[in-house]
Parts: sequence; C-alpha cells; structure tokens
Amino acid sequence: MAHFTIKDVKLRVPGKALSRQLREQLETGRYEWNEANAIERHVGEGDRVLDIGAGAGFISVLAGRAAGPENVVSVEANPVMMEALRHNLDQNGSAETTLLHGAVVADNFDEETVLFAARDAFWASSIADANTNPDKIVEVPALKLSELLEEHKPTIVSMDVEGGELELCQQAWPDSVRLLVMEIHSKVYGAAGIKAIFDGMSANNMTFMPWGTRGEVVVMQRVRKEA
Repeated sequence: MAHFTIKDVKLRVPGKALSRQLREQLETGRYEWNEANAIERHVGEGDRVLDIGAGAGFISVLAGRAAGPENVVSVEANPVMMEALRHNLDQNGSAETTLLHGAVVADNFDEETVLFAARDAFWASSIADANTNPDKIVEVPALKLSELLEEHKPTIVSMDVEGGELELCQQAWPDSVRLLVMEIHSKVYGAAGIKAIFDGMSANNMTFMPWGTRGEVVVMQRVRKEA
C-alpha cells in the first residue's frame, strides 16, 4: 500500500493499482489538479455533489470540505479501489460521504451488471471494450445515470469515466444539476466525439463555463432564464 498527501488530503492507494506515471502524479501533487481547482472554485454551502469515477477519493474529499461530506456521493467501479477509497474518505473527515460501487451507464443499458476493465493504473480503468485484456476484466454493478441523479439530486456532478462521457451526455439531465465538471478524454473521442458531448449537454440547456475549465477538464453550467 502506497501513501500520498495532496492539499492536506491523505491518500492510500494499493500498489497494484499504480503505474509509474500515476505514482509520479500523486507524489508531485499534480494528480487531478485541474479537477480539484474546478471543484474548489465552484462547490459551496448548499450544494450536493455526485463524484462519478471517484478513484482514490481526492475530489470527493475536497467537495465534502466545501459542501459538507454528508452532501457528497462517491461512485467507483474498480473493486481494487473500494477498500482504500472508503479508508481515504473516513481518514479525511468524510465518513458521512456515501460510497457506491458500480459503473455508471446510460439509461439504454439493459443489464444489471457490466464488464469493467480494472487496469494496472486505477485512473485508466473503464468499461471494457473489444480490446480489453481478458485478464483485467471484472463484472461490476451497472448504475443508471438517471437513477443516480433522481435519487441523490446533485447540484454539481464531477465525472471522470475514461471514455464513458459521450453516452452519458446524450441523455436528459435534470434541471437540478447546475454544474458539470468532466474530463473529456479527447484522444479517445476525436473532434466529432467532443462535439457530440457538447451538443448533448447543450440540448440539456448547459453551456461552456470558462472559469475552472483547463485542458481536458471542462466545466459546463446550466443556462438559467433571466428574470
């Protein structure tokens, strides 16, 4: 088990879930730096945060510091990370944060479970595809996005699902979500895929927010009717 500290958040990560690049990011404090800046800028009292693809729990802890840990729901699919994630939440004052195990899927997904690629570096794990090494595939609960949004009613969603954003952004999102922070993984999608992501959220009456957006991390804000 490896130990790291970023922004006074203490993180424990299983050694088998680390690559050299990921370890370097954690050691230098660059891990999820852009997501962290966006969350610290925008989350405040009265918000409810849904953290999809929580990883080691860093973003969930920061969101809990701003909104109260009881107002955060942390979702992670990789079974290798679950014990460490719960430990990290508890150790950093987020014992009241709800932790869910499963991969978030679009509403058109009909199965109760989904095949998940638990890769060597936990931040690269994702729903499995035809190119996934069979030795890395595990079966995890499938959590439909609309059901999570309906049950927990977040005002802010943080989403880092390594290539799953495209489908999730094509369906309806409730008006209660005022802000979306997501990593868009441009190398996975290309220009057409990124356009589809933005078009999907535009159809949900959400638009680009420059404050907090940096590089692959994009912030989308709800467009409210002017009084």
